[in-house]
Amino acid sequence: MMSEQAAPALSVKGLSVTFATDAGPVNAVCSVSYQVFPGEVLAVVGESGSGKSVSSRTAIGLLPPTAQVRGLVTLGTDKITSMSEKQLTAVRGGAISMVFQEPGSALDPLYTVGYQISEALRAHRDMKKKQARARAVELLRMVGLPDPDERVDYYPHQLSGGQKQRVMIAIAIACEPKVIIADEPTTALDVTVQAEILELLRDLRDRIGSAIVLITHNMGVVADLADRVVVMRAGEVVEEAPVDELFANPRHEYTRALLAAVPHLGASRIRDQVTAVTCATEPAADDRPVLAKAVPPVPDAPVLDIADLVVEFHGALGRTAFRAVDAVNLTIGRGETLGLVGESGSGKSTIGRCVAGLQRATSGAIRVQGVDIARMSEKQLRPMRKRLGFVFQDPATSLNPRLTVGDCVAEPLIVHRTLTGTALRERVRHLLDDVQLPAGTEKRYPHELSGGQRQRVSLARALVLNPDLLIADEPTSALDVSVQAKVLELFAQLQAECGWACLFISHDLAVVDQLADRIAVLCRGAVVEQGTRDEILRHPTEEYTRRLVAAVPVPDPIEQRRRRTESAALFTADHTA
Repeated sequence: MMSEQAAPALSVKGLSVTFATDAGPVNAVCSVSYQVFPGEVLAVVGESGSGKSVSSRTAIGLLPPTAQVRGLVTLGTDKITSMSEKQLTAVRGGAISMVFQEPGSALDPLYTVGYQISEALRAHRDMKKKQARARAVELLRMVGLPDPDERVDYYPHQLSGGQKQRVMIAIAIACEPKVIIADEPTTALDVTVQAEILELLRDLRDRIGSAIVLITHNMGVVADLADRVVVMRAGEVVEEAPVDELFANPRHEYTRALLAAVPHLGASRIRDQVTAVTCATEPAADDRPVLAKAVPPVPDAPVLDIADLVVEFHGALGRTAFRAVDAVNLTIGRGETLGLVGESGSGKSTIGRCVAGLQRATSGAIRVQGVDIARMSEKQLRPMRKRLGFVFQDPATSLNPRLTVGDCVAEPLIVHRTLTGTALRERVRHLLDDVQLPAGTEKRYPHELSGGQRQRVSLARALVLNPDLLIADEPTSALDVSVQAKVLELFAQLQAECGWACLFISHDLAVVDQLADRIAVLCRGAVVEQGTRDEILRHPTEEYTRRLVAAVPVPDPIEQRRRRTESAALFTADHTA
């Protein structure tokens, strides 16, 4: 831990950053000051647009030319803000490194992950190619990537989102830097890998005294790892305190609102609250707003029935086929939400894509309202797609940037020739009202909206055809906690009104606890346990499920330290057995 007499590893004093735009200057950071000491973890929290990432990118010299920087940032005794680009290049990756939030865009698709790790090593260490490759394999093993000797030669597109994030962390810690800036380092990771990565960062801090600046919206991660917390809002620091003090007695109203919005295991369910309010305030049938009226299901038949689903991916160059989904059986009834959870690579998204007709099944049946879509041709499947809605994890890439929001939402209606003209425009406007977006949003483009607003547009697009079944693949993982809370409440409200069935795919068990009626747990493509929400999260019977639940961080530093000890004991006992 840090010494009171130690000099700060990174110091930010009076930092202000202004961006020049066509609409005029934008003040992103205003007079921000903080310090982080060797062996300390400083968490910087706040909503999107609060200036968290901008202030940290200044410390590593990664702002665009349109940025005007005032103030002082020092790395040890070196003044970062007065360095040339050549000097910054020598510092980046060696003395200071960064774990980026979006590994898919940060990793070079033309080079193997092993080459990219070796490149960082050879740029700052006197190493031969063989030595760098051996160290790359060691680093991939440290961050928990399966089969590192083989996957060191993989390209980024061959890895899952969580696996790519582990590669980014391996690159960041390769040269054991004095300061690590971790920008949402666990956003795309499942809870067990998240726990492993946090333990890895904790070990690096203790072993070599690295200072860590942790930028995150996950207050459970803050409670688990941070020593001190800086809370930012609209480019300014509104509160700074030791982690125990901040969670126990937040002083600023904004901090209290952030903590109140955090979902955690055991909290009251959003679904139950919304259902109670809907039942109490439901208007007469003739006065109710027209939203998504689902097609009446076959009596006593589930909306979705998956039977013995198998998905295999053929291996290249004589390799055996990889079985991603292994004899999975699931059912979802009308108005019901089934939470599908498991680690990265367990087959969650593959099942979701099969249900949506985006991935072919090797064998088995997928029945939607009694109709098996698993063997349908693309032509046969097209009219069935009207019964399905899909909410993608990243709305920024799932919405066409060349279309306005209104055109994005209307596109399914146009493709299926459901509505035209005035009726089409009215339907789009009603949907945007239902997802609580202001008037005029339909004329804007996706890049002009915030992440939470884009996710609402994605939800409206998924519901525009009145689907029987909604597949939601990690719909809130990239959202701030306050925005996430609003989206989840809206999600539950719309389901209570419309009655569609939902397959909710997530690695965040706290979010699943808020919404799901039943939960299915996947491990290596197979369902190892399924049951009601309380059975799975409160009384799991399988060791794998117990490890998942034990690894979930809670937004309480004292409770989280106790859970971490219990989780470590459970992991040790399982491996000993």
